[in-house]
Amino acid sequence: MFVFTSKMKLLAGSLTLVGLVFLLIGFNTDYSSHAAEGHGTSAHAEDHTAEASAVDVEAVPAADEATAHEAEAADSHADEVDEAEAVDAAVGAEGDHAEGHEAHAAEGDHAAVAEHVEGHEAHATEGHGATHDLSANRPWAAFLVNSIFFLGIGIGTLFFLAIQYAAQVGWSAGLIRVFEAVAMFVGIPLLGILFLAVTGGMHMHHLWHWMAEGIMDPASANYDPIIAGKEAYLNVPFFTVRILAYLLIWAGAAYLLRRNSLREDAMPKGQNMFFTQRKLAATFIVLYAVTSSTSAWDWVMSIDTHWFSTLFGWYTFAGMFVTAMTVLNLLVMYLRLNNHLPWINANHQHDLGKFMFAFSVFWTYLWFSQYMLIWYSNIPEEVTYYLPRFKGEYKPLFVMMVAMNFIFPILVLMSRDAKRIFGFIGLAAVFVLAGHWMDHYIMIMPGAVGYDYGFGFAELGGILFYAGLFLWVTLSQLAKAPLKLQNHPMLTESEHFHQ
Repeated sequence: MFVFTSKMKLLAGSLTLVGLVFLLIGFNTDYSSHAAEGHGTSAHAEDHTAEASAVDVEAVPAADEATAHEAEAADSHADEVDEAEAVDAAVGAEGDHAEGHEAHAAEGDHAAVAEHVEGHEAHATEGHGATHDLSANRPWAAFLVNSIFFLGIGIGTLFFLAIQYAAQVGWSAGLIRVFEAVAMFVGIPLLGILFLAVTGGMHMHHLWHWMAEGIMDPASANYDPIIAGKEAYLNVPFFTVRILAYLLIWAGAAYLLRRNSLREDAMPKGQNMFFTQRKLAATFIVLYAVTSSTSAWDWVMSIDTHWFSTLFGWYTFAGMFVTAMTVLNLLVMYLRLNNHLPWINANHQHDLGKFMFAFSVFWTYLWFSQYMLIWYSNIPEEVTYYLPRFKGEYKPLFVMMVAMNFIFPILVLMSRDAKRIFGFIGLAAVFVLAGHWMDHYIMIMPGAVGYDYGFGFAELGGILFYAGLFLWVTLSQLAKAPLKLQNHPMLTESEHFHQ
């Protein structure tokens, strides 16, 4: 029987308390002064705006001519109108209506292209800190980064637990209690995201640009027609309802799977609730197939409101799942080292390591697919997402993140033996966890704070706060029931698992 010792309680409580203090310090720090000293000066932002426009024009050759004509069109609009009227009169007198229509069409095309390029240049500066002081968003953005990162541990484990039942997996039966304990954490980060949604709706911050006042009001100077076109989906009441639905579905599934598992232990020998669990798990998987993507659109992709990617849901899911598998590897290692899982051997650890390795490759495949398609198509509305991340100040973090999430796991975990050696698994885990935290940071910060980013009390406080809560919830759940299920029909298969 696992015991949640007083030392571990002290550690978990201390991490939570210190993290909370750091968060309070972070939320009461004036980051505008930091921006003035470093990333956020107006001149600096203007340089990035000019750079973004230059890169866009270079990246999209078709926009060169339109950009060149735009200034001329703005200076001589009245002359063009008069000239067009004169041409129409002459054409009308001569009876050559076809040429007159052609002139109008050319003028209309020119105006449309000019408007498109003008709108694109405005989009290129959105979220980069070029025209707005976004430094006040930083502590809120840091809290969102940590909320989504730690949510990935819980929801990724819950999905993996559901797969064990739905696919009737045998090798992992001895680890079900570990999966259940971690999955029970899923509700806490969701409450953190709900807090951000409510405070955003109250205009305490503008992490999500579409929540800004007047953004969807045609009469407002802050009106954005592109964002207004998404009002049916991106509005505060519906946004909050969706978060509550995720909380109900995800936390509810974790609770029911855990409750049924404990009930199964109390049943007479030979009886079980496996098929009940299987139906519940299959239902959750279907719902998660939809909500995993919509939640990624809601919390992360809508920060860059003008941009979208059809791969984004899968990409976010893959990162969350790798994070969960990495934490599960570390937790199982800890329990094995302390002799809490004598029925688990190196073969089980090897399989967990394979999932960690395989989904690191899968995440890289999705990352490359999203980047390559946007780079290849060269569509202005799409390339703007990568300008600050690959052309701007985030580039070192961007490149380092990819290396940590792909190159290091490949080098460390490629061989069979490496997936069985605790030292190699632990080394790979450090890179993977740091890399995927950085991945969420790069997904959120450019659109939320522009170039006013950094790492300080707010970022570190969120990590410590959630890490402490994670340890408290997980270890307390492990201590509430025997780590070995009593009536699982595949427990014997798990005990004799070998490969």
